[in-house]
Amino acid sequence: MDKIKITRTYTDNATYGQAVATTKKGVFYFKTLELPNKNNQRNISCIPEGVYAWVKHKSSKFGTCIWVKNVPNRSEILIHQGNYTSQIRGCILPGEKHIDINGDKIKDVTNSKNTIKQLLEICSDSGLLYIF
Repeated sequence: MDKIKITRTYTDNATYGQAVATTKKGVFYFKTLELPNKNNQRNISCIPEGVYAWVKHKSSKFGTCIWVKNVPNRSEILIHQGNYTSQIRGCILPGEKHIDINGDKIKDVTNSKNTIKQLLEICSDSGLLYIF
């Protein structure tokens, strides 16, 4: 079964992750960006630490992405393309590096479009997400 593991670092403005996808096709390392931890409040917080099932999903807004299932008190949590915390409302953005791209003093993720493409290429249609 495919596994994605994210180890988080929390700040007041964002949640940064070191991630690894382990699949039958190989191993892929990447970074993640999420909203800060505000006790799982909808639209303003990252999701709680835990283990979640995921499936590949076709979103009208984000194209092919990963849908994180069964998040308590939340719905439609995706791993999708994006660079800035202003582009998320509880989802997870994958990228290559953590750098402040737009000068707002909050680190963003770089090269997200290519990172999600690589992640989707290595992953099968479903798996487990571990967030620590």
